[in-house]
Amino acid sequence: MNIIIIEDEKPAARLLQRKVEKLGLQVNTLLHSVEEALIWFTKNEHPDLIFLDIQLSDGLSFEIFEKIEIKSAVIFTTAYDEYALKAFKLNSIDYLLKPIDEDELEVAVEKFRSRTPKPENLQFDFEQIKKMLINPAEKTYKSRFTVKVGQHLKVITTDEIECFYSENKGTYLHTTENRDYLIDTTLEVLEQEMNPKDFYRISRKFIIPLKSIKEIVVYSNSRLKLILPTYKDDEVIVSREKVADFKEWIS
Repeated sequence: MNIIIIEDEKPAARLLQRKVEKLGLQVNTLLHSVEEALIWFTKNEHPDLIFLDIQLSDGLSFEIFEKIEIKSAVIFTTAYDEYALKAFKLNSIDYLLKPIDEDELEVAVEKFRSRTPKPENLQFDFEQIKKMLINPAEKTYKSRFTVKVGQHLKVITTDEIECFYSENKGTYLHTTENRDYLIDTTLEVLEQEMNPKDFYRISRKFIIPLKSIKEIVVYSNSRLKLILPTYKDDEVIVSREKVADFKEWIS
């Protein structure tokens, strides 16, 4: 069985690959842009299944299928809100809303295994899907946070953030001035709101901006320890399963 992933964020693509392969499927190819996918499709047989991100770095992935007749089953992977996605499930196998839940991924894979529609029966109305996406412009990321300090509100820009961390079921941002502020969100939400070029979730507890890393130290059990300018409350460790993606992110 031939499976490909089309996803512009390489760490996210590799993470999805690992999750899919844990379910007993083999991912043969990772593609990261419309241009790369178009070249690949002209040189290779169409896969049995595509995990397809809607927004790629160089445009909407629907551009691929405007130029090439699709002959594969598709599972959408997208950060778009569920209310919009429900409107255009159409004949795709399923969609997965980012961050991808492993249980939902397993359900989608089982749908594919049980249905495995013949290529000639697959009908994708990509024009209809595109119309459902209101203002599908380049994604914008969060640039500032408003926190409460006593009876006052304080605006903190992303340039002032040294890290995000979770503790005792709360989420905090730590600033370059060595101050901590409780914020009304979760690390899971922040993962989607922060620019992945600048911020990376190194573990269940921390999201780190690249600019805050002073040193990287080899740590036990194939992990890495990060030294930040002011945060000293706890060891900042890159979890073992994130090390490979982290190294590529910083390169």
